[in-house]
Amino acid sequence: MKSLLHAETEIIIPFHDVDPMQITWHGNYLRYFEIVRCELLDKLDYNYRQMQESGFAWPIVDVQIKYVRSSTFGQKIRVSADLVEWENRLRINYQVRDAESGERLTKGYTIQAAVDMSNNELCFVTPEVFQAKIRPLLGEAGA
Repeated sequence: MKSLLHAETEIIIPFHDVDPMQITWHGNYLRYFEIVRCELLDKLDYNYRQMQESGFAWPIVDVQIKYVRSSTFGQKIRVSADLVEWENRLRINYQVRDAESGERLTKGYTIQAAVDMSNNELCFVTPEVFQAKIRPLLGEAGA
């Protein structure tokens, strides 16, 4: 899938994210995904505050993570996010790599769906407010 928008950040694994063997606890990867997802949404100029102000919530409805290799206390990682679907839902693909070697440690994706906050109904088509943000990336008229 072709990326429409890309963001990445570096994180040094803190002590409080690891288990007694100094290996990153698996649940922390979801937080790393969220950190870079927020950067991606900021680049789009449609972050979580703006979503709420526009009347839509975007809960995660599906998540998948594949753990390839462990990360450890003090290791610098590069976490990237790519927006690859947007028409009916947001699919964001993630990669976690060792910042020095580039070796892949973890990969995954999240799927978010728009929910109209006025009636709590799922939107089967991405709301116009998001479409207006994505049009410039697509090179479409009316951007």
